Amino acid sequence: MRYVSTRGVAPELGFADAMLAGLARDGGLYVPAEAPRLSEATIKSFAGAPYETVAAAVMAPFVGDAMTPSALRASLESAYADFAHPAKAPLVQLAPNLFGLELFHGPTFAFKDFAMTWLARAMDAELARRGRRATVVGATSGDTGSAAISAFAGRDNVDVFVLFPAGRVSDVQRRQMTTAGAPNAHAIAIEGDFDACQALVKGLFNDHPFRDRHSLAGVNSINWARILAQVVYYFAAAAALGAPRRAVSFSVPTGNFGDVLAGAYARKLGLPVAELLVATNENDVLARTFATGACERRETKPTMSPSMDIQVSSNFERALFDACGRDAATLRARMDGLAQARRFDLAPGELAALKREYGAARVSEDDCRDEMASTARATGYVLDPHGAIAVRAARGLLAVEPATPAVALLTAHPAKFPDAVERAIGRRPEPPARLAELATRREDFVTLPDDLAAVRAHVARRSRAGAAASAA
Repeated sequence: MRYVSTRGVAPELGFADAMLAGLARDGGLYVPAEAPRLSEATIKSFAGAPYETVAAAVMAPFVGDAMTPSALRASLESAYADFAHPAKAPLVQLAPNLFGLELFHGPTFAFKDFAMTWLARAMDAELARRGRRATVVGATSGDTGSAAISAFAGRDNVDVFVLFPAGRVSDVQRRQMTTAGAPNAHAIAIEGDFDACQALVKGLFNDHPFRDRHSLAGVNSINWARILAQVVYYFAAAAALGAPRRAVSFSVPTGNFGDVLAGAYARKLGLPVAELLVATNENDVLARTFATGACERRETKPTMSPSMDIQVSSNFERALFDACGRDAATLRARMDGLAQARRFDLAPGELAALKREYGAARVSEDDCRDEMASTARATGYVLDPHGAIAVRAARGLLAVEPATPAVALLTAHPAKFPDAVERAIGRRPEPPARLAELATRREDFVTLPDDLAAVRAHVARRSRAGAAASAA
């Protein structure tokens, strides 16, 4: 399997090189040069199979010869060994034909664990094979950072730096990043929003001398390996509900577009997905884009679902690349418009192509709060704010097509957002023991301005890869 950049200038890479690179050197994102397909018999065999078996079958065509089948399976078993539920991603029924897909049974209680726990092992093994170190740099609106620090803390060949918006993540999310106690894990609060953090990370990658000196690697969902690992739970959920015999719809709480893009790749692989819904909060740039064809960046509004408080969704570039017919020049023009004028307009054919793949729905703060309260009253089930947005949007799917199962992705444990849950349902969710103990740990992080030079200097002082390069 080969990988090409959405910007069309960087050279093609194999899986291992694309995994270590993260962001392409031309500023684009790597995507598979072609999409393989799984047979109906293979998909049917996923029903009742262990999650690791499904993962190995789904991921193998994309990994290619970068890992042997036995090494891939072993890395997946190791990655998911500490998940608290034997199914890894269990389904819960919330109403007739409405299901929640619980993606919060990993070590940091969020869906990012599915990709990050595996990526850390795969990346560390590949670096050891090459005799190299890497400096992982990522931006987070909350859950990516905690998952990255949990997965990479203590790794022999990697230092990890996570940028998060100061004051715009929950206390639990912040403490998960700042209490790791590992010398190779560094949390950085940035005086700005998530989009500022993401721009700083891209700025580091686009400084090629700095990138090379410190062997930068990305673990945001700009890294294709992250998307790949998230494709798996779409297959596991759909197979449990009767795929490929019948189609299933998915409602995905969406910020950076990576999780819903994984659903689109599941469909490319042959999974019968009826509807794939982009569910947004009041930072509704994606819903507006699908409604009008104009992608316009506005100011980010803090909401009770902070992981979705995003105006520049990096992975939308991958979806747009396909909608443009993989015309890199057109894609570059769209991205330049967003960077320079804070907007671009889709051509009619591009918008039509996107609408064939995705639907979109906006859920207000009031509706999110109401969904949390009404679900708790009706079922006793406690939703986090992000999952509540997915459930409310999924109800809209069922209103149109009640016979098709709708799966709402529940991306975080409600105890990660106790204040929002309490305001909605009148009581705080019971935290798992591993979350409760966070309050007793000492925090260690720095606060930096929204300034590329300041972040670059901080990373340079602490990167072991950079120190090794200087010694050489």
